[in-house]
Amino acid sequence: MEPNRLSNRTSDCLRSARDFLAAVTIVLFSAAPALVQEPASASLLLHAARVFDGNEMHNGLSVLVKNGRIAEIKPRASFKTDAAMQIIDLGDATLLPGFIELHAHLSYQKIAADTVLKHGITTIRDLGGPVHQPYGGEGDLRVLTSGPIITAPHGYPIVNLGAANIAIAVAGEEEARAVVRSLIDQGAVVIKIALEPGGETGAPWSSHHGHAHHDSAHAGPHGAQAASHSPAAWPMLPEAIVKAIVEEAHRHRRKVSAHVAETSGVRIALNAGVDEWAHMPCDAIPESLLKQAKAQNVIIIGTLDTLSKCAGITRNAAIWAELGGELLYGAEIAHPDIPWGIDAQELMLMMHMAKMELPDALRAATAKAGQHLGVPLLGTIQPGAPADLIAIQGNPAQHLKRLEYPGLVISGGRIVVNHFVSAD
Repeated sequence: MEPNRLSNRTSDCLRSARDFLAAVTIVLFSAAPALVQEPASASLLLHAARVFDGNEMHNGLSVLVKNGRIAEIKPRASFKTDAAMQIIDLGDATLLPGFIELHAHLSYQKIAADTVLKHGITTIRDLGGPVHQPYGGEGDLRVLTSGPIITAPHGYPIVNLGAANIAIAVAGEEEARAVVRSLIDQGAVVIKIALEPGGETGAPWSSHHGHAHHDSAHAGPHGAQAASHSPAAWPMLPEAIVKAIVEEAHRHRRKVSAHVAETSGVRIALNAGVDEWAHMPCDAIPESLLKQAKAQNVIIIGTLDTLSKCAGITRNAAIWAELGGELLYGAEIAHPDIPWGIDAQELMLMMHMAKMELPDALRAATAKAGQHLGVPLLGTIQPGAPADLIAIQGNPAQHLKRLEYPGLVISGGRIVVNHFVSAD
């Protein structure tokens, strides 16, 4: 064979070898994430000293995950293992459902979803932002949305944050109904409205508001701007429009969540039949109205940490607890000083202000929150539930802050964070 032809063939062989090695390298590197994130179809057996199943704490139970769901939860010795099963022995740890954040502003504030997920929140409800269909839950954050907040023209939050991607102003009942239908068609799981005149002492949204704090306890029940408000008060939706919103939302099997913070907004919400208050109110609310809210089965999302400087927050929470009112977990992720994940301070304030025991506070962030969202078994560890799980070293009763930095995070059966040692 001629030398130049031999040289050409050698070069061709070397190029082929290089191409093959490059292809192998690409495959190996592209496969690397799958080695970190366990496929949802694999069997995963988790042993832990304690398992909080969303309702009760148990000792000596283990959890089997298959196909992204909880398959079994039973005593450790009852499980038979096989070579295909991944086993993680968490040791002296507590396994819990991933937390459900019922009041977040991720989209509007552009918070990284993977950061929130890695810090123990596996499901959020984004209140006030672009509307979209629910997504996530299989190795990433499950995101549900209300879409933009429905408010009065020039009302909150438009008056201080603008309208783009956060709010829609409506001026009449038919317009309001049409907006509700449009949001639901686009994927909204809840409808959020604002009933906020501004000015409450300690409220973060009113810190730059121009008028002084007012006593709203004497506001009339029907007017959008009651006479007792100063002229600078922000306009609110009138009761007739709120009733139209509630009726239309209920017709489509959606709840209505209202941003309320003082008496006049609370009164409108109650008269219109609103299902949920997006915050524990900031101003002190007359006990008679809190009793009416309890009688109407209103749910309150705490956000106690965000509103901890409010004048009436401690009193309202204490009365609500005495009445046996339902308080669910929501920390308002994206507000300043609120962790981008589980907020242990919110849990502590629920226990301190609302006199909840730790299991009650954990239920409010897991099983009860999932039930409130209407997602079957979400927030629980029981057969058939989505395998959204977190684990921390030790017992949360002694190490509550560790919930903000879980050593294990699983979303839809896929391991996202794992600082524990696999047993196989």
